[in-house]
Amino acid sequence: MKKYFGTDGIRRIANSELTPELVYRVAKAGAYVLAKHSDHIPTILIGRDTRISGTLIESAMTAGFLSYGANVKLLGVIPTPGVAYITKKMNADASVVISASHNTFEFNGIKYFCAEGTKIPDEIEEEIEEVMDSGKIYELSAINEKIGVSEIKTEYIDDYLEFFKNNFAKDIAKYNRDDFVVGIDTANGATYEIAKRVFSELGIKYKIINDKPNGININHNCGSTHLEEIKKKVVDEGLSLGIAYDGDGDRCLAVDENGNTIDGDVILAIASQYMKEKGSLKKDTVVATVMSNLGLNKYAQNSNLELKQTKVGDRYVLEEMKKNGYNLGGEQSGHVIFLDYNPTGDGILTSLMLIKILLEKNVSASEMAKIVSIYPQVLINAKVSSDKKYDFDKDEIIKQEIEKVQKEFAGNGRVLIRASGTEPLVRVMIEGENKEYITEKAKAIADLIENRLS
Repeated sequence: MKKYFGTDGIRRIANSELTPELVYRVAKAGAYVLAKHSDHIPTILIGRDTRISGTLIESAMTAGFLSYGANVKLLGVIPTPGVAYITKKMNADASVVISASHNTFEFNGIKYFCAEGTKIPDEIEEEIEEVMDSGKIYELSAINEKIGVSEIKTEYIDDYLEFFKNNFAKDIAKYNRDDFVVGIDTANGATYEIAKRVFSELGIKYKIINDKPNGININHNCGSTHLEEIKKKVVDEGLSLGIAYDGDGDRCLAVDENGNTIDGDVILAIASQYMKEKGSLKKDTVVATVMSNLGLNKYAQNSNLELKQTKVGDRYVLEEMKKNGYNLGGEQSGHVIFLDYNPTGDGILTSLMLIKILLEKNVSASEMAKIVSIYPQVLINAKVSSDKKYDFDKDEIIKQEIEKVQKEFAGNGRVLIRASGTEPLVRVMIEGENKEYITEKAKAIADLIENRLS
């Protein structure tokens, strides 16, 4: 089991748990491991989101890379998928995103990407950890002319803008309407500036909120984890669609014209139907995680589509897609991967795909969302001790209670329990036809887990 890396890189409270010293070691060890797997000293890109600790972590990261002799290009504030895209386009050896995604501002994190623009494999993370905790790290120092050099390359974000223009300008121009107006919530995060540029360049009318980051308001009651404000904006101003990104811009959730949520499962259904009609959905298959709603399963069955499910984490969705040649996958959270375009979840890309489909079909968002019926789903977090969060399936009393509830559904619901990859939590998810009933059962199981594993 990894000590530092979770399901989405390293994520901790900045300057408390994620200290500059730890970051320096992560960078130095990372540069060493990356160089070991190539025949030259690596060039590494660094991007970050808008949280106040970003420049602190960036400085420590840069120092660690340079001290080993790696060269660094600083991209500034840029969405995670922008870093992934530029890494591949510029033939960089690797990149790092400094972000805690949808978490509140006091957290920050480190995510490594390889040259292909995908997250580094688990085994590379394990190798980095091994070097970090060995005495070897203190020997890895470049001197004299071998010390690395950093450059500020914030202009690289223009290439990310061109990517959207090249892929969407023609279709948007063909089907765009004067009465089609989109509400955008950038969560005071990494998309706050680039989203405006993209929508303006494509000629899509928009009204934007939460685009004034101050270092501490990222994800604060806004963005994809808090849809209340964008829902109100859409309904009050009669907008055609609402879009909400998360702090680092790799997720997108939507809101229809009536203020109803269009989550990642619904987006996958809409996209898969469109792609199948166009003959572009490879192997007529959608990849999702075990957290996907039962409604997506039923939609896939009724549409003669194959639904492949992986464990939770976009990296595992991508692994399944690449391994078996699929090109559409994602998570309920709005992390959707269109592999023909970018090898990671991309909030802006997802929103443009949705907009393109709505405009081309000339239907409302609410009408389009009807293709899938979503079962009520309740998710409750049980707070537990960090060292016990993986023990829920070893406790016989907890196991018996879970099995008992599962049997009661008789195929019309399910119970899914999993440990958080980033926090001391066990997540209890139950879905079924009666929301009041499943809420009661989820709370009971969560309370039992807290009592036995705290």
